[in-house]
Parts: sequence; structure tokens; C-alpha cells
Amino acid sequence: MPSDIAPENISVVLLYNVNPEWTPEEKSEVIKQSAGLEEALQKTGYPTCSVCVTHSDIGSYLRELDPEKHIIFNWCEDLPGVKHGEWLVAKKLEEMGYTFTGADSAALALAQDKQRIKMILEQASVPTPAWRIFNTPDGQGWTIFPAIVKPQSEHCSAGITPESVVLNQNDLKERISFILTQYGQPALVEDFIDGREFHVAVWGNENVSVLPAAEMDFSSFRNIRDRLCSYEAKFIPGSQHYEEITTLLPAPLTCEEKAALEKVCLDAYRATGCRDYARMDIRLRNNVFYVLDVNPNADISSDASMACAAEAAGITFAGMGSHIVQLAVRRHPTLSKRKK
Repeated sequence: MPSDIAPENISVVLLYNVNPEWTPEEKSEVIKQSAGLEEALQKTGYPTCSVCVTHSDIGSYLRELDPEKHIIFNWCEDLPGVKHGEWLVAKKLEEMGYTFTGADSAALALAQDKQRIKMILEQASVPTPAWRIFNTPDGQGWTIFPAIVKPQSEHCSAGITPESVVLNQNDLKERISFILTQYGQPALVEDFIDGREFHVAVWGNENVSVLPAAEMDFSSFRNIRDRLCSYEAKFIPGSQHYEEITTLLPAPLTCEEKAALEKVCLDAYRATGCRDYARMDIRLRNNVFYVLDVNPNADISSDASMACAAEAAGITFAGMGSHIVQLAVRRHPTLSKRKK
């Protein structure tokens, strides 16, 4: 692996978004987390400044910054005012000639389309639950229960609630109809893998490695419909799922299980074009690890699963951020040539 470039030689611009429609609490949390990452990078030695994106004209924020002299730390999870615009941030950075951290625009656009992801995983022989896309609520031809019904093009568990798990044909039709009406997009129906769930951070490019896996422990839930990471479980403190799903990190795995899990994650990472870092959501049933979702722009907040996994591997939050920067630097046409 190439030697790291000295941090003082790398000017980092931390780019993050705050959307006008967010609640004051949501805005405050994003600003706080971004300030924490900026401070961590500065303490590691990187000259770092933050740019807060509040509207869709990304170019207006960056025109004074020379692509030859800066690395963009792309921490945008959305493009304000543009639905499903996450990939457009990367696209604009590419058009302006910037080297930036994380996935490119093609991988981000791909991840937004769960149907394409499923097809690519299957073509690469990566285990993923049986699935089908429905554009009408009839549910005709689907016979696997329990099943789970999701919007085709959402992320962060949007549209995922206990009602997403369906046990019969009538429930299936009702939930597909809900997705079609509420989200205005096709419904993805999958075999519901009622087994252990893991969130696994993967990072690297030429040399790709897997951080310690985190297991979501659903043992306090008896109802099958509650054994899932819903939107509430991730984002609503005080909700039952948020409070009662516990995280086991590192996940208790045998050597054979750990090796099989890591292989599935690495295969999915490469097949879907991830870059620098990503998170895989995995479930285990009958000794098979199934890929539920690929997150090429995973949350790297200080309290998110990737940062916690890095800490479990002995890597500080600042060290994690520094490693991500260095991965991007190796692609930079000028900075990559500077000596340590």
C-alpha cells in the first residue's frame, strides 16, 4: 500500500448538506456532527474547512476552490431541493474536476435503484433474498411468506415499519398499494429473512478490508414483524425499536462464519462499484449470509456503526477520517505525488 501523504500537505474541504425542510433538531445534529469531523481532521494535521450546502447549486459553493489544491470530503447525503439527488452531488464534483471521498456518481445512482442492485448481486453470485418488483397492487405470482415490502428507490429505511412485513396475500396487496400511493414508485417485495442481522463496514480500493461486524440484536421482540431495523429504529429516540434493539460489536461469530460473512461483503462491495468505504446490511439464515442492502455513502458520524466498528478495530474517529482522506488522495493528480 502506498505511504500516506503528510496531512499538512492536504487541504480538505468538508462538504455537507443541511436541507431547509429539516427540523431544527435535525439541522443542529448534522451541523454538530460535521463540526466534530472537521475538528478531528484538523487535530490530525489536515488544513480543513467546512462548506454547508443549503441549496442545489453546488458549483456556487466551490468556484473559488482550486481542484488542483483541494480534496473534497463529500459528506452530502442529499442535494437540497432535489429528490434522490445524492448522486448529483458527486456528478457535479466530477464535472468540476474535484477529487472527492467516497463513491462516484455512478455507484451512488446505482444504489438508489434497488432493482438494479439486486440484479447485479445475482449476476455476481452474491446471495440476496428472492425478490420481485410490483407496479400494481395485485401481488400476482408471489408465494413466499413472510415477505417484506419496500419502496424501490428510498434509503435510510424510509418506508420500513413493522407493517412492511407481510404474512399473507391480503397483507401483501395492502402494503404494495401503500408503497405505490405513498411513495409514487414501484414496490420491492423480498423473502423476509428472519435471522441474525449484521451491519458491516468495508473500506479500501486496491486493498479492501472489512471492519468488525456489528450485530443488531432483536431478542427482545417476539413478534416477527418487529424484528427489523425500521426507520424509527435508526432515527427516533424513545421509540420501542430505537430503545430495545441492541448492538453487539464485534458480533459473536465463529471463525467460519466470520470468513463467510467477510467474503459476501467483499464480493458485494466490488460488484456494485463501491469506493473508499461502504456499509453492507446482511442477514443470516441456514448458514447463508444474504445481502439486504448496499450503502456506498454510509453514515460515518461519530456514533454511527462504521465509526463504532473502526473503534472496535482500534482506530479512532480521527484516524477513520484520515484514512478516508488518504484513500481519496491517491486518486488526486497532484497531491498524490507529494512526498510524506
